[in-house]
Amino acid sequence: MLENKLKEILNVDIFKEGRKNELFVGRPFYLDYESAQILVSDAWKHRVNGIPQGAFLLAFYDGEDGVEEAVLLRALTPSKLPTDMDVVSSMIEYYKEGADISGRAGSNNKSRLDDFTRYEFSFSGLQCRVIGSFYKLKTNIVQDGEEIENETLEFGADLENFYSANNYSVYKATGQVLRKIVNQRDGSVMAGNENEFKIGSVRYSSSRRFQSISEDVEVYISPQDFIGKRTAAFGMTRTGKSNTIKKLIEATAEISNKATVKNLPDIPEGVNPFNKEGAPIYPIGQIIFDINGEYANPNLQDEGTAIYELYKDKVFRYSVLEKPGFRVMKVNFYKEIENGFDLIRGYLENKNITGDYVNNFSAVDLSMPEDYSTDFSSKNRVDRIRAAYLCCLYKAGFKEPSDFKVKFKGNKEINKEIGKNGIDPSESVTLKEACLWFEWVWKNYEEDFFKNYEKNKGHEWADDDLKALLVFLTGYKKPGEKNSVSGYKKIRVKELHDLHTNIAKNSFDVEIPKLLRAGNIVIVDLSQGSPTVQSIFSERICRSIFTDSMGRFVDNKPNNFIQFYFEEAHNLFPKKEDKDLSHIYNRLAKEGAKLHLGLIYATQEVSSISSNILKNTQNWFIAHLNNEDELKELKKYYDFSDFIASLIKFSSGNDKGFVRMKTYTNPFVVPVQVDRFLANKEH
Repeated sequence: MLENKLKEILNVDIFKEGRKNELFVGRPFYLDYESAQILVSDAWKHRVNGIPQGAFLLAFYDGEDGVEEAVLLRALTPSKLPTDMDVVSSMIEYYKEGADISGRAGSNNKSRLDDFTRYEFSFSGLQCRVIGSFYKLKTNIVQDGEEIENETLEFGADLENFYSANNYSVYKATGQVLRKIVNQRDGSVMAGNENEFKIGSVRYSSSRRFQSISEDVEVYISPQDFIGKRTAAFGMTRTGKSNTIKKLIEATAEISNKATVKNLPDIPEGVNPFNKEGAPIYPIGQIIFDINGEYANPNLQDEGTAIYELYKDKVFRYSVLEKPGFRVMKVNFYKEIENGFDLIRGYLENKNITGDYVNNFSAVDLSMPEDYSTDFSSKNRVDRIRAAYLCCLYKAGFKEPSDFKVKFKGNKEINKEIGKNGIDPSESVTLKEACLWFEWVWKNYEEDFFKNYEKNKGHEWADDDLKALLVFLTGYKKPGEKNSVSGYKKIRVKELHDLHTNIAKNSFDVEIPKLLRAGNIVIVDLSQGSPTVQSIFSERICRSIFTDSMGRFVDNKPNNFIQFYFEEAHNLFPKKEDKDLSHIYNRLAKEGAKLHLGLIYATQEVSSISSNILKNTQNWFIAHLNNEDELKELKKYYDFSDFIASLIKFSSGNDKGFVRMKTYTNPFVVPVQVDRFLANKEH
């Protein structure tokens, strides 16, 4: 059935089907490159079941035979006629006389209007936007060894020329003609290919008295428009944003199943990531950052189902809490030292916890140098720094793994001073013993041993990184227990403890990229995490995937497409005024295309999103917006200015899923009622 519908889109003759007498709505009396004004009458509008705001109209050229050209128009608002003042004056006179001038049949008060006056009153003007033009292009092609003339229908998103307005007649686009228009593609993607996916039907207005008796006109999307691109869904709560996102996930999963190479190779197989039919070469990975838990868990909105139930074999769910069916997103801070430290630094940054000693702590380098195994001095330095950091974790209450010990080189003169029998850290010691060792060092750091060491060696016994950790561990900015500070207490908080596990497992940010490379769907359930935890985990995962993709790109290895989905994106994305291009979400927006990383995000307000992301967004789904500020922001993009008046009006019971859609290969905005997502296909 879908194949037949798509063939109809390809084969419909606009110049034949769109020019039927019963679709005639009027004639233009003004036309230029940008706009047209049309004379319409009540009778003509009634015959075509009305002309709603935003309706598509076709102005066919009548000036000469053999020229087939149609200007595509969008109905906007009424426009004035030169005779309007005379008509208004006449109406007022009749109103004053108490006459019935409606012209309706069966009126008790017989109309005093003569037929000519009633006819004059029925005309009005209609302001339209010029969207582009359809025309037939004749070319010569070689077929079976012979050169023959070929004729194709082309669309241009502007006017190459226009004639006097009297040379055109205007018709309403309906049925197959409308289906052809709204499924128009710009570029190499052909409407009607087997990889098209139905997103919904054309809808012009909240009121649907006429539309309800008309045939639904299907709107299809090309997954190529979204895969590796940036897509936004804007609108107030309960207007259908999540439903739209789920339809895109469904479309992407379906086309991913058509991938011709199931396993991602180490050597690229051609430059084009799609085959000639429009299907991806490699399976598509999808990762959903689920702020509200509606993708990972059953919910009433989807009749008790969720995305994960539709693709159980390919869905992997992660959560910040341990629960059945989910992998836990926690890090063993003692085993994955650098990963855990990244989370701590992310927490301090998100909470804006600053200060010189905190900044010094965050700047500590815990990485393993290349010369670790060959340079004795370097090994001693790194071992002490990492041990001191682990002591900070211990003092802050992070539970260590069973029988966990640290080992680093101390000094005989220091070792013998600590405890009753001394402590030698080179023999492996508990974290409690290591804390005692480092605390003694900082308390006595201005004593003779350390002064003599600096005098003899030419440098201090502790470098800047180790001193920063000793301050954090002991809670004193100066040796000798001077200048007390919070120190390790800054990280003795539940939000960080919830990110830690003392059980050794593979890190989630290593697992997730591997799952996505295999074409799986990963749902990250952040619904039970605090805003800080949500931000830390989402940024960490995004950076891990981005780094993996960039590494493959630099090494000339192929990247399969990976789609990122963000609900309530304003909680995670940088704000409009944030100009930091190093932010991971800005990098996804600006650099993601070359890495085959797609970005799909949903939020209530256009103005809440960084302009760097908005400027790189190619696909837009706009539902109800409730204030003028948002509309002003939206007007900056594409032809959304045509819908400003209607976007601020909303009937909560009838308008869910009613969006204005602009896709990458469709050259203009189309008003669409998005189909409802149903994971349980039996419903």
